[in-house]
Amino acid sequence: MNLTKIIISGLLMIAVAAGAALYYLQIYAFYEEVSLTAEDLQMTSIFTGEPEPILAENVEAIDGDSSPLKFRACFDTSLSFGLLTETYTVYEGAEPIVAPPWFDCFDADQIGADLSSGVALAFLGTENIQYGIDRVIAVYPDGRSYAWHQINDCGEVVFDGNPAPEDCPPAPESLQ
Repeated sequence: MNLTKIIISGLLMIAVAAGAALYYLQIYAFYEEVSLTAEDLQMTSIFTGEPEPILAENVEAIDGDSSPLKFRACFDTSLSFGLLTETYTVYEGAEPIVAPPWFDCFDADQIGADLSSGVALAFLGTENIQYGIDRVIAVYPDGRSYAWHQINDCGEVVFDGNPAPEDCPPAPESLQ
């Protein structure tokens, strides 16, 4: 075996190992399952403008410290669709973010399609749960519900390095 074949074989093994490590880091390493309470799953009231805990059961959730956008949750609520639409703030422009494949209760493509077609409806969970990030909750008429974090209008501007618009809360110093 000549030196060229040894070098090429070594480079291929390094590339395969790096690819496997990258895959693991993207799909598994920075996510963990979390347990949520009723205080964690809230929707913003039309009447008070404040988030209020909602009834939730069969909760499955993941999150990660490396980004506020890693949060996803699947749960059921016994609140009627009519009560939800009359009590809580509808969230325009909801776009669920894809979850890792092992978190199989959350299908962002299906939820997004159902939101677009009107089969499901999105509500504001908590505005600015972290600066520039909203918690959004999508609910189906049968009570199936999904939550995720989404960058809001203020976050889009500030995260691009621009000053916060007049109608946004002031950005924290770490983002200025």
